[in-house]
Amino acid sequence: MVLGPDGAESTGRPLTGRDTAMDGALTALYGGGKKPDGRTGKKPGGGTGAERSGGLGASAPAVARWLGDIRTYFPASVVQVMQRDAIDRLGLSGLLLEPEMLEAVEPDVHLVGTLLSLHKAMPETTRETARAVVRKVVEDLERRLATRTRATLTGALDRSAATGRPRPQDIDWGRTVRANLKNYLPEHRTVVPERLIGYGRSARSVKKDVILCIDQSGSMAASLVHAAVFGAVLASMRTLTTRLVVFDTAVADLTDQVDDPVDVLFGTRLGGGTDINRALAYCQSRITRPADTVVVLISDLYEGGIRDEMLGRAAAMTASGVRFVTLLALSDEGAPAYDREHAAALGALGTPAFACTPDLFPEVMAAALERRPLPVPDTA
Repeated sequence: MVLGPDGAESTGRPLTGRDTAMDGALTALYGGGKKPDGRTGKKPGGGTGAERSGGLGASAPAVARWLGDIRTYFPASVVQVMQRDAIDRLGLSGLLLEPEMLEAVEPDVHLVGTLLSLHKAMPETTRETARAVVRKVVEDLERRLATRTRATLTGALDRSAATGRPRPQDIDWGRTVRANLKNYLPEHRTVVPERLIGYGRSARSVKKDVILCIDQSGSMAASLVHAAVFGAVLASMRTLTTRLVVFDTAVADLTDQVDDPVDVLFGTRLGGGTDINRALAYCQSRITRPADTVVVLISDLYEGGIRDEMLGRAAAMTASGVRFVTLLALSDEGAPAYDREHAAALGALGTPAFACTPDLFPEVMAAALERRPLPVPDTA
């Protein structure tokens, strides 16, 4: 299959059976033949690649059959990559407005991003199918991320409410030992604890406020999906108050929808410009307990607003006691594109800007809540 069907001429071993079908599915997408607009790819040396083109074109029946084929021959992770390439390379986004097409695709985060960018143009007959696709992806993410996130943050919140007179069952032995190392007795090889440190037990009271401020420009689609899921998880914790804000050149507070990530996602509008300064101004106006507030800005920092005011607001929040965190991306993708000058300026304020995977996010939030150094990934 690496050589394609023409490889039989030089190897004398033509593809047969299932291998032929798999090669045909790959050729339809990567063969370099005619594109939907009628252009023809060129082989090295000037020849055309038309004979290698399976010709998905813009035909819904052909694409539907092809989607069925690749799901038969390839694992889900490969199918998702091929679907993404088909949308990007062959301009098939418009076909996703048809319910039959949506039912045939393999749902993933990138497909959700495409659907969100198209949903204003969707006919009514397609919207419910699109919501079902988005909900499947969201539920899969919640199953993977929710339990660990709640456990990590619950522990962080308990530790942040440490008490000096704990009950025996509430003693935090790790912090107690560290606080009493000066009382180490070498002859007994033990530490005599003069001061006990324990977990607080104010589980029913709100301990921290979290504001998620999310860039909804088109390049942030995968981050927006993950942030919506994490927003719902955080909102389910009684010891946190969670506000969810999305922005482009305008600001939308979706806190009243935060319990349902699907509603949040369909309340966004991917694309458009970016005014981070305006978004931070709104978040700043909603802070009532600076020392107990964590603001998480999720953005690639390509600012279309007033740069100096944006940095000034970040500095003012930090100076007031707010824990300010900047994530350049919240996704499993590689290194994101971002404004390096703005990221460096935020770093100089003591608020490092870095890309974060969904698996790392609970640890980042735990560190922010406990006001300890953030686990910034090594990008060297």
